[in-house]
Amino acid sequence: MSTERLIAGGEPHSAGVSPVSQSLWKWDEPTWIFDELPTATIVAVSRPDTGDISPTLLSYTIEFQYKQFKWRLIKKASQVLYLHFALKKRAFMEEIYEKQEQVKEWLHSLGIGDHTAVVQDVDEPDDGAVPLHHEDSVKNRNVPSRAALPIIRPAVGRQQSISDSAKEAMQGYLNHFLGNMDIVNSREVCKFMEVSTLSFLQEYGPKLKEGYVMVKHLSNIPSRDSNVSCLPCSWLSCCTDNWQKVWAVLKPGFMALLDDPFDTELLDILVFDVLPPSKENGVPRVYLADQIKEQNPLRYTFQVSCGNRSIRLRTTTNAKVKEWVATINDAGLKPPEGWCHAHRFGSFAPQRGLIEDGSQAQWFIDGKAAFEAIASAIENAKSEIFITGWWVCPELYLRRPFDIHFSSRLDALLETKAKQGVQIYILLYKEVSIALKINSSYSQRKLLNIHENVKVLRYPDHFSTGVYLWSHHEKLVIVDYQICFIGGLDLCFGRYDTIEHKVGDCPPQIWPGKDYYNPRESEPNSWEDAMKDELEREKYPRMPWHDVHCALWGPPCRDIARHFVQRWNHAKRNKAPNEQTIPLLMPHHHMVIPHYMGRSKEIKNAEENQKDMTRENSFSSLSPLQNIPLLLPQESEGLADPDSEQKQNDLLENHNLIDQPNGICRDLSSSGEKDIVQATDTETKDFVNETDFTVPQSEMNLDMTGIDEWWENLEASDPNGTDDNCVDIGPRSTCRCQIVRSVSQWSAGTSQTEDSIHKAYCSLIERAENFVYIENQFFISGLTGDEIIQNRVLEALYRRIYRAHKEQKCFRVIVVIPLLPGFQGGIDDGGAATVRALMHWQCRTISWEKTSILHKLNVLLGPKTHDYISFYGLRSYGRLFEGGPVATSQVYVHSKLMIIDDRTALIGSSNINDRSLLGSRDSEIGVVIEDKEFVDSSMNGQPWKAGKFAYSLRCSLWSEHLGLHAGEINQISDPVSDTTYKDLWLATAKENSKIFQDVFSCIPNDLIHSRAALRQSMAQSKEKLGHTTIDLGIAPEKLELNKNGESTMGATDPMEKLKSVKGHLVSFPLQFMCQEDLRPFFNESEFYASPQVFH
Repeated sequence: MSTERLIAGGEPHSAGVSPVSQSLWKWDEPTWIFDELPTATIVAVSRPDTGDISPTLLSYTIEFQYKQFKWRLIKKASQVLYLHFALKKRAFMEEIYEKQEQVKEWLHSLGIGDHTAVVQDVDEPDDGAVPLHHEDSVKNRNVPSRAALPIIRPAVGRQQSISDSAKEAMQGYLNHFLGNMDIVNSREVCKFMEVSTLSFLQEYGPKLKEGYVMVKHLSNIPSRDSNVSCLPCSWLSCCTDNWQKVWAVLKPGFMALLDDPFDTELLDILVFDVLPPSKENGVPRVYLADQIKEQNPLRYTFQVSCGNRSIRLRTTTNAKVKEWVATINDAGLKPPEGWCHAHRFGSFAPQRGLIEDGSQAQWFIDGKAAFEAIASAIENAKSEIFITGWWVCPELYLRRPFDIHFSSRLDALLETKAKQGVQIYILLYKEVSIALKINSSYSQRKLLNIHENVKVLRYPDHFSTGVYLWSHHEKLVIVDYQICFIGGLDLCFGRYDTIEHKVGDCPPQIWPGKDYYNPRESEPNSWEDAMKDELEREKYPRMPWHDVHCALWGPPCRDIARHFVQRWNHAKRNKAPNEQTIPLLMPHHHMVIPHYMGRSKEIKNAEENQKDMTRENSFSSLSPLQNIPLLLPQESEGLADPDSEQKQNDLLENHNLIDQPNGICRDLSSSGEKDIVQATDTETKDFVNETDFTVPQSEMNLDMTGIDEWWENLEASDPNGTDDNCVDIGPRSTCRCQIVRSVSQWSAGTSQTEDSIHKAYCSLIERAENFVYIENQFFISGLTGDEIIQNRVLEALYRRIYRAHKEQKCFRVIVVIPLLPGFQGGIDDGGAATVRALMHWQCRTISWEKTSILHKLNVLLGPKTHDYISFYGLRSYGRLFEGGPVATSQVYVHSKLMIIDDRTALIGSSNINDRSLLGSRDSEIGVVIEDKEFVDSSMNGQPWKAGKFAYSLRCSLWSEHLGLHAGEINQISDPVSDTTYKDLWLATAKENSKIFQDVFSCIPNDLIHSRAALRQSMAQSKEKLGHTTIDLGIAPEKLELNKNGESTMGATDPMEKLKSVKGHLVSFPLQFMCQEDLRPFFNESEFYASPQVFH
């Protein structure tokens, strides 16, 4: 069910008609909650005092079942009798109304109908209105009084016989109204059964507790009871006291408040989140809900606290308070997967994929692959789309060439879906405009003008929150809770790229207007004229952009959507608390429950249709089969057909996982039988910072041939390796996934800071067996004892390398980062203090000072240090236009990726610095992906089971960086052997660096150690070339000749020599500017900014 069904407002009251009379006489028939008859079973009968034979004191434990939903209620006989009288009253009032309608028709025929007074019911029940029905309504809704009489008879006789006869009598009475659809869907019965419009929506999980409560914090929201109070109470404020009656709905992950059970407008919601850890030394632990003692003993109050919110609720009895408190605490605390528990790494989300729950992942390298997949997902959206980013550009083309894909522009895609009724929610980071030029205000205006179904929030408000230094840095697109895209790519200019990483586009075909982007040269002052060029394409190269993105399906996708809902609701309450057009959202349950159990017609039909299905793209519209979930929550125990779950799993496996449009990437599902991992999050809940990477033997023995077929398909499709699409999209793999994030009170409204990304990095590194491969935009970290830099990724790397050295084992750490920070200004420019400051903190981490890892390892290992850890960058080249100058630019590494042992990958938005990892600063999100399907590989010459997801991703990245063809993949299958690491990886980086230096003398390089040397090099280059780029990226038309009249490189054409470059890999210049203190000086504005801004 889409969210709009829960946020649509009801019909407005007519002018001049009171709410009571309106609800009684003009009310449209409400939507039925039950579309088939529920059943009820009397489980037990009890009474408080065996000596008291009053029949009204008997209590009945009733178990209801509706489809796959089961719930139990304890009801007194008096409550059942009250229900009976309420139904009789409702039937009587309907009969009066029908008679009145006949009189009105007769008077109208006499010409006086318009002046007939309307009778108002001043004693209408406070829980709803009388709906209109057909003329047989009264008859259908009537329960004979004789049916209720047996309820009061069982009091005569022995206790056991009383219990048996009471059970039989109550069962008979329940059967009367549970056998009639009109009666079952009446407000009286729905209230008695504690059901509402939210009860049986499968996307919100199993049914828990519901009922009327009183709240005070919603007093500013009008309600039908807001004008109803007695005169003495209004004088003394002894009854209402601004408290408002609402219907509370408890679900496994949240507590929602509605105006009444039949309402579709969400008044408020409390999304459960991790609670502070339990106290020690006898101090009481913190509960999600707790009873509050009021000064007035007749007031029964309890409090629900989660995140930065705490709300008080009242009920009519102390017993109800205790029942609510117990049920809420059970929902949030008791289940191992409860949202109030901290899970592995201290994350809000548990591990997914420990059982066959549909958790799947697929990787994308660079913008082209990811953007096209996102466009396809948006085009097939049916219900809702969530988007959040550090920067969102509405004019971004998700497919290229742009001139033939106008409908693939982001704003056009969203407009098409909004007009189809899809609800779109977009969260923008509200930047400090004097520091950043992303102009989120312009993006918000453009997006809001698309359609009324597009809702946009910018957050934070800097003045009210006091947050000026930190940003919202997540990059998420979530479609229908079915598929989620997560990683390093914002939907903004400059991010679209291919694995070729071209530096020129003149005339424009791929990158229109300001999408031809190089922040090293210039940052546009305005993004409003998006199709107007900012750079002169004939003089300046674009800065190629390297990134990694990921798609998730199943419970991990819904975990990320839950994170978005938390952020959206937090921003809504702070930015637009009274804005009715900006709704609150409800998170979906992590495991969606099917409407029908066992071998239903729907499943059988899907199975029959499946036989004739051809494979579909992963991002095509969802088939009915994909809407059938895999598992049931524990609340549905005993209802499922034992065979149905396996058959549904088989159906999903047979349903195509992916076929890319280019026909290259194929379904990689194993033909072997999969063993289900019988592990749960219970096994890991006691250790937050640790994880066990031991692969179950049952998984290790799988004969996974899919990955080999994948590479064979790549080679067969393009033997020369020139197909851009051959290695940028990975197989859709069944994995274990866990969502990790960096959030705090300011960013998500949580009660405590979560730094699970940081913990995941450190734990994964510590437990790595053979290698760690990192790609990141920044690499700023600290060793133990560093009082400035607080994250300890660097310390984890040092300790792991030290252990490998001590054990005399081969271990590699490869780090790929940008050659220079992607900010405007030359290294020596007066306005480039930010660039220099970032270089300082990064070099402080890597090589320059005693705080660096290379310094500490050199003391320990000497020259062997580079056998364990090395640093690299990426660089590209090409002509700016046909016959134009040859230019080079760094390929800006923006991916946030770590691969461990070809079995585990961490992908997300988080940089390696304090801003991203501490949790209290920038908000971030990522996913830890652990393979469940394995292929034969090797590690340091020994057989090794590599994971399908991690191995294919690393091989594709290394193929791009090293310039390998599909048929050469076997050269990099062993990532740590000397033939791969030294003879191929290190040698390629060294040779490429030499060629670029000889042709361009570009910066950064290891020959320039000071600003004076940099000025000299810049002057010489400008004198020789007349024009160059800010990083000396223009080659001479002819290469210099030596004394013998020969080219120093064997040819005079620079392009001829550049053809020897393989891929994009170059060595990171560790000695560049090593003699300079690059921190801001007192005469630069950055000097007065907090240093935390830069690290």
